[in-house]
Amino acid sequence: MTMVMVMMVCLTAANVARGQPKPGCSGSCGNLTNIPYPFGTSLECSFDETFVISCNDTTYQNGGHHKQAYFPNSFIPITNISLRDHELRVSGPIARDCYYADNEEYDRHAEVVMQTNSKFPVSSKRNVLVAIGCEAIGAIESPINYDALLNNANLSSSSVGRMRAGCLSLCSRVEEVKNGTCSGAGCCQISIADGVIDYSLMAENLFNHSDFNPCDYSFVVEVGAYRFSSLDLVDLQKRESFPVVLDWAVGNYQSCEQVNDSSSTACQSRHSECYNSTNGPGYRCKCLEGFQGNPYLVDGCQDINECEIRNLCVSQATCHNNVGGVECHCPKGHIGDGLTSGRGCILKDDKYLRFAIPMGFCLCLLAGLIGGLWIYWGLKRRRFMKLKEKFFRQNGGLLLQQQLSDHKGSIEMIKIFTAEELKRATKNYDESMVLGQGSFGTVYKGTLLDNKVVAIKKSKVCDKNQIETFINEMIVLSRVNHRNVVKLLGCCLETEVPLLVYEFITNGTLYSHIHDRSQDSCSALSWQMRLKIATEIAGALAYLHSETCIPIIHRDVKTANILLDEDYIAKMSDFGTSRLIPVDETQLITLVRGTFGYLDPEYSQSSQLTEKSDVYSFGVVLVELLTAKQVISFARPERERNLAIYFVSQMNANRLLEILDDQVPLNEEIIEQLREVADLASKCLRMRGEERPAMKDVTAELERIMNNLVN
Repeated sequence: MTMVMVMMVCLTAANVARGQPKPGCSGSCGNLTNIPYPFGTSLECSFDETFVISCNDTTYQNGGHHKQAYFPNSFIPITNISLRDHELRVSGPIARDCYYADNEEYDRHAEVVMQTNSKFPVSSKRNVLVAIGCEAIGAIESPINYDALLNNANLSSSSVGRMRAGCLSLCSRVEEVKNGTCSGAGCCQISIADGVIDYSLMAENLFNHSDFNPCDYSFVVEVGAYRFSSLDLVDLQKRESFPVVLDWAVGNYQSCEQVNDSSSTACQSRHSECYNSTNGPGYRCKCLEGFQGNPYLVDGCQDINECEIRNLCVSQATCHNNVGGVECHCPKGHIGDGLTSGRGCILKDDKYLRFAIPMGFCLCLLAGLIGGLWIYWGLKRRRFMKLKEKFFRQNGGLLLQQQLSDHKGSIEMIKIFTAEELKRATKNYDESMVLGQGSFGTVYKGTLLDNKVVAIKKSKVCDKNQIETFINEMIVLSRVNHRNVVKLLGCCLETEVPLLVYEFITNGTLYSHIHDRSQDSCSALSWQMRLKIATEIAGALAYLHSETCIPIIHRDVKTANILLDEDYIAKMSDFGTSRLIPVDETQLITLVRGTFGYLDPEYSQSSQLTEKSDVYSFGVVLVELLTAKQVISFARPERERNLAIYFVSQMNANRLLEILDDQVPLNEEIIEQLREVADLASKCLRMRGEERPAMKDVTAELERIMNNLVN
């Protein structure tokens, strides 16, 4: 009998927890059997027009009819509504790009749009963006209201920006992909940012693999709802949609503080409370502890009889349910709170039990705690010292010391910093000290004990099998002594991932000076300054390729890796992906690394790294200096999205002047110099590496143009 009562209570609690519709309103539509208020199938049954769910007849191919719930003011099917988690599960679209063997498209829905509104942003914690295909790009673009994310009441149009993100999936044959993984071979995925609404999806095929991968796909999907299979490379197993989780909130206020200051609130139950939305505008309501149900209805939050569903009292005590909680009453002759998590029930007249045992227990506990803490801190310090020693050896510290000893006098000494020095210099790696973040790590600003300001690079991963190569490369980089290359000062090997210490450059990146129009920094770069910067970086790359003891290929030449000091002297930085080429070799087979838009297409296809890969990337930098346009932009028409490809096509059509930066004042002499630099950029961007000039030839040509400008 007791078991039956417990089951009935649990079933009742479950029904309340599902949420209720507004009294007198329908709570279902087809397979959507739970439509809790503030949602409803009509304006009278919902909080406002934003929460009105369309319940329409859907006709199947076999002639059958079925009711289907759709997202407010759209044709997005809804499959579930969670009142507790404030989530909607909907069916999201798929972008696809399909080709025949002769490169002719036969099914192109390369761009699709998912329209919600600001009250229903895509959940950043519950979804990912997935791209499927070989040599395929999947991308997402969405407007984001930054003030709404920060619960800022002073909303303005200037706070609305656009989020763009994507990933690249690479493979050349089906045997390279692995079922169940989505790490870049045949399938890639990235997380979704907060505040994403009305997003656009794009799928784009870079190279045709129609024999085993006729279509490329891009879609947003709920975490755990999709598992990659090599069969998906063919037709995605005929999937037309994937589940997507949306967050939701109510009201026009941006925070609970504003709700409390007003006379109106959506939290109608007197046993409910407001809490802030963490993704987008609005606020949320929940039942107080000890209650469950729908906080948006007047009597929606009902008391839970915790005596029947939870074991809160000790066996001797009697449980009494109160509104929002319980009381445990000890039997006669006992004292205590009766709680299993508290003092329980003890005999009232037993002084030994009441005082001696608790007092002795407390003293023993205190002595044991002090002794345990002393032993714990001693062991922890010893373990920490051993861990630092382990990391030092594991990261090649002994090898570096030997190399420094062998090369003493022949190279500028690399300083080996301790972990404590760099931790103190960066205020324990505080977020306020972050200079920049990338796919390979984070760069912090640090101040050493001698007040010298440095840049400290903390990588995300380290290949333990390449430690000897890493140490040798550090020795070589320490010998690099060029005014246009950021100087490596030292390293720390006492951490799990080695830390690199560089000189600090004060004036930001070339990327920010070109593209940050709000600072008016682009207009500050005259044509003469841009030409000087290009000449300096070309000289630095020529030095790395030809004048170091072992040629160095940078592999990630881009404006974000070019720093400017207070005198606008350019310095090449970020050698995290660089590779050394032995003197008896001209190319290396490597894992493809680089940045979209700057990446050498020949290197991307063959994985054969040569100095000409840097030449291609430098050509893209020249185009940026000429046009002040983003290297990749999904906001531009499709043929203009890749700046390098668009630039070459405009040059071939003799339309250079149409794409030049309008901030550069034009006269006959400057136009001639612009044409010469543009011709040089076109040569650097040739598809075949052997047809591109060497960096020393590029430097010589830029110096010639520079001298003509000065004269």
